[in-house]
Amino acid sequence: MSQPAPKITKDERFAYEAAGNPNATPLIFLHGIGGAARAWRRQLATFSDRFRAIAWDMPGYGGSAPLASVSIAALAEALQQFIEQLGAARPILVGHSIGGMIVQKWLVQSQELAHAVVLAQTSPAFGKADGDWQKSFIAARLGPLDRGETMKSLAPSLVKELVGDDPDPNGMELARECMGSVPEASYRAMMLALIGFDQRSTLGDISVPTLLLSGSKDNNAPAPMMAKTATYIPGAEYVELAGVGHLANLERPDAFDEALGGFLNSLATKRKVTAQ
Repeated sequence: MSQPAPKITKDERFAYEAAGNPNATPLIFLHGIGGAARAWRRQLATFSDRFRAIAWDMPGYGGSAPLASVSIAALAEALQQFIEQLGAARPILVGHSIGGMIVQKWLVQSQELAHAVVLAQTSPAFGKADGDWQKSFIAARLGPLDRGETMKSLAPSLVKELVGDDPDPNGMELARECMGSVPEASYRAMMLALIGFDQRSTLGDISVPTLLLSGSKDNNAPAPMMAKTATYIPGAEYVELAGVGHLANLERPDAFDEALGGFLNSLATKRKVTAQ
């Protein structure tokens, strides 16, 4: 697969990869805490024939400048600035994990700017800041770094814990590379940004076409929780990928692309019906 050269926005704050016709509908991919823009290269190749496919390096990742203070709200604001820098009118946003949280937060302020959204393997809430589950989740991920491990040394075990059955070997290699390349400061800041996140009260206000995509073996964003979340979003579609863990687009790229492609095709069909 040819590797697209990383690009940078005019203000030099955000790095990204892109493929496809610059005048086509923007399809913007947001990665998770252990990801990177390049984790979406398979999707850029798959969807660039119909869309302006774009993968964002979140602030503090790849060539993107870090934020002075990291929160989901600040990341949502950065997303809007990124969209404006690209001139990406009415984008379809695909947010994975924390990327999906950022999309949910962004929708509260900017819903009229979106064409549709995909919430992939994400959650509408991380729960109470002082909750036992939340504390143990953060401790399990930051503890090894506190004890002197590095992102590169941790990457193989972190990725292994995230995936389901029979993951694609090439996808796993890319997942380990992305995870091992995350700056430790960015990883820590993103983990801490999860604390207190809660958009459950705004799910009913989402009025754009929405797909929720889960993996049956995902322990971070469990499928039953995602299925329940879908019932709170008016008209939302829900797809569960059997045997898949938390990194669907890398574990089972064909299944992920088929699910996403089906949703995108349904949008095009709806648009034709409306036009008639």
